Amino acid sequence: MSSSDVLHSTENGVSWITLNRPEAMNAVTWDQRERIIALLAEASADPSVRAVVITATGRGFCAGADLRGAPSLGDKVAGDVSRMIRAGAQRFIAAVMDCEKPVIAAVNGTAAGIGAHLAFACDLVLAAESARFVEVFVRRGLVPDGGGAYLLPRLVGPRRAKELMFFGDALPAAEAQAMGLVNRVVPPEDLPKTARAWAERLAQGPTRALALTKQLVDAALDTDRATAFAAEATAQELNMTTRDAQEGVASFVERREARYEGR
Repeated sequence: MSSSDVLHSTENGVSWITLNRPEAMNAVTWDQRERIIALLAEASADPSVRAVVITATGRGFCAGADLRGAPSLGDKVAGDVSRMIRAGAQRFIAAVMDCEKPVIAAVNGTAAGIGAHLAFACDLVLAAESARFVEVFVRRGLVPDGGGAYLLPRLVGPRRAKELMFFGDALPAAEAQAMGLVNRVVPPEDLPKTARAWAERLAQGPTRALALTKQLVDAALDTDRATAFAAEATAQELNMTTRDAQEGVASFVERREARYEGR
């Protein structure tokens, strides 16, 4: 992988991760995937990083997986394919969902296959008017991977998810927003500045509280009420030990704006 295939910078507490293979519509290679997984882990561990943006250059956000650089399976035996999926596509999507900082997808163009799931795994999704989302797997006679059958029903319900996955039609950004897959659709020229404004606002927030909130929301659909309430109470207990929680309470009492440090 060329070092320029994934661009990375950190500005004002925001880690910017940019897919940069526009000639391939940013179809993601094995090496790119590993680099992004590593950058997300670094964002979780680095106190100076308080939000993440994933975006891309050119006309495409991510046209799916580019398997040309993946390890060869050779003579496949039972278990090889599922092992490859677990170690690859599923690990990639889990890295986004497990990142301890809020992750914004700034979708500049086509997001197909694993590219669509990369966007859906993010906490917030901004899309250019020209963006579209495609569950392309059925067109190739494949089963969706990268957590698609887990993510989509939770975002749009099972019937909508089946429609998208059974037909594989391109979903325009505006329709994706109407379904709840996208938070906001903006003109293409406004996408970078909107993503920056959202990310920098998050980066000025109470970072640990946001991380705990992310965990609670993501777990809510997989658990019962008693477990969810217990997790909420524990999260409150943990969060009250942070400087930011103490600052938030103090600023309320003192009737001033809170100044969060992400600690």
